[in-house]
Parts: sequence; structure tokens; C-alpha cells
Amino acid sequence: MRVSRTFIAAAAAASLLLAGTGAAVAAPADDTASAAPLLSRFDNGSFEYPVVTPGRFVELPAGQTIGPWQITSGSVDLIGAGFWQAAEGDQSVDLSGGTAGTIAQTFTTVPGTTYTVTYALAGNFGGAPTVKTGKVLIDGQNFQDFSFDITGKSATDMGYVYRQFTFVATATATTLSFVSTTASAHGPVIDDVTVTTCPPCNSCG
Repeated sequence: MRVSRTFIAAAAAASLLLAGTGAAVAAPADDTASAAPLLSRFDNGSFEYPVVTPGRFVELPAGQTIGPWQITSGSVDLIGAGFWQAAEGDQSVDLSGGTAGTIAQTFTTVPGTTYTVTYALAGNFGGAPTVKTGKVLIDGQNFQDFSFDITGKSATDMGYVYRQFTFVATATATTLSFVSTTASAHGPVIDDVTVTTCPPCNSCG
């Protein structure tokens, strides 16, 4: 995400700290340290911590974290409250920071169990391309491609849509990754990611 974005110029103005200097983050620096968190249940699906100063964003390059999420390639932007509409809670993630990025979280699973991944999808309306694209991986395997058209969208009307898919765990740990395939600083936006066990029912097929 760069200062050329229309919304940044209009809403964040000179108070916005950019990628070279970093935006102020209210949470302790350790929350975005490079050390990997302990493996546990899936968490922080709405990217609520660390807390970014309201009205701002922070660009995080590969090797940094958003709670249990790891930035594994490129860079992403963690968007603070009020910068634009979130699908759930206050914060969201633009999967393209200065370049297309990838975030991943590894969590405990039960082999043979079916899980449902649900997430809210939108796009950074501040610049091209009009259609943002990306994909979701499970343990490195592409499970779902996604795209989002930003036509008519705005900071107060991001137009989030919900996407869903299921997978069967093959090990006691599974890695979920979201990848931007948008070669731009204005990428797909995700929020409200959930991972739940799926009961044996037709709706999970």
C-alpha cells in the first residue's frame, strides 16, 4: 500500500507513517516479532491484535507476524480501525502491502476430521487493478482461487462477500495460507477468518 492511494491521501493525510518508517502500533513490539508462536488452536481470524493506531495501517514484510499469523512472502498491510470498513471487529488485512504478500497460520487439527474455512473478502479500492485476485492454500495446496471487483466500493462500503471451503486434516497440524496474486500495492482484503469442525451433514460437502 503506497501513499499514492486515493483514500490514504484523503483520509490519512500527512499523519500516516509509511512503509519506510512504519505506522505506530499500540501493542507491544513483541507481538510483531519474528519469533514463531506456540502451536495452538486457530486464532485471531479478524486480525484484532496487535492493535494498529486508529485511522492508520502498518506494512509488515516477510518474517513479521500478526499474532499467530506469519507473513511468509512479500508484504501485507494490517489496517487499523476506521481506515476503512471491517467485516468483523475493527481491523482487516490487505494482502498486498508494497508488493503481493502471503500470510499463514499453523494450528492443531485432528487427522481425518473435516474442517470448514470461512472468510470475508473485499478489495483495496484505492488503485488498480479493478479486480483483485488471490488464493487460499492448505498445507501448500491450492484449495480455492478468489477474485473481487472493487467497482463502486468505498471506505464505508467495502462490499465484503463471504467465501467458504472444506478440507480434511491429514496431520495433527495444518497450515492455512492466504496469497495475493495481485501485482499491485492495492490488493485483496480479508477479514473474519474462521476454521470450524464440520459435522457430518450435506452442507459441508
